[in-house]
Amino acid sequence: MEDKLDIIFEGLRQKSTAKQAIFRNTQAAFECLRTVTQELVLELTRRISTVDSSVVIEYRPINEFEFHIRFSGDLLVFVMHSNIITFPDDFPLFGSRYVNDDFRRRFFGHIMAYNFMADSIKYQRMNDPGYLVGRLLVNIENHYYIEGAKQLEMPENDMEHNVINEDAMRLYVESAMIAAVNNDLMAPSIQDIQKITVKQKLENQQVSRGSKVGFNFRNEQRHAGYDGLIY
Repeated sequence: MEDKLDIIFEGLRQKSTAKQAIFRNTQAAFECLRTVTQELVLELTRRISTVDSSVVIEYRPINEFEFHIRFSGDLLVFVMHSNIITFPDDFPLFGSRYVNDDFRRRFFGHIMAYNFMADSIKYQRMNDPGYLVGRLLVNIENHYYIEGAKQLEMPENDMEHNVINEDAMRLYVESAMIAAVNNDLMAPSIQDIQKITVKQKLENQQVSRGSKVGFNFRNEQRHAGYDGLIY
């Protein structure tokens, strides 16, 4: 009985310690994202104000786990999840030597970036969808891995060598903004709007609004072995 208790205790001790460290790293990464986002918003505002002062680019803090960027008709929502996660054994990253060398590298904090239409939040259109742009995974060594829309066009995504720093987080935010800008708003077909209910009219400020195209995700292995690329 004592042997089993020792095994349970040791497993809990190792995982709990690892998860606490990962959570702290994820918090630091999220705060780094906040900082580079605010700097980026200031730079873009200075540049756009000389061209068109009516264009608003805004950073908006929500709480310790969420902040927004509003620009043109788009809204990017960055959310840090408080839980530490892992994945099934067939997750592509788990085929790498780097992860397999230390079981603690199989656990991650995660930060999601979603793209909404800014008016969806402004007018509280509850049925409007948001689209995942990317998921940033953070490990115990402060390394990162990004799963995301192919529109992100991020460089080589090798967790073993990708360490979180301001340059990497700024590139992530910039890429997410570019992807959001290029995620076009499509008008509904005439068949979809030729008939509406009174309830729809009362609940919607714009019954003929369009919706975002969305993003294409690819998270594949180029060869038989894992090569850590998003393409």
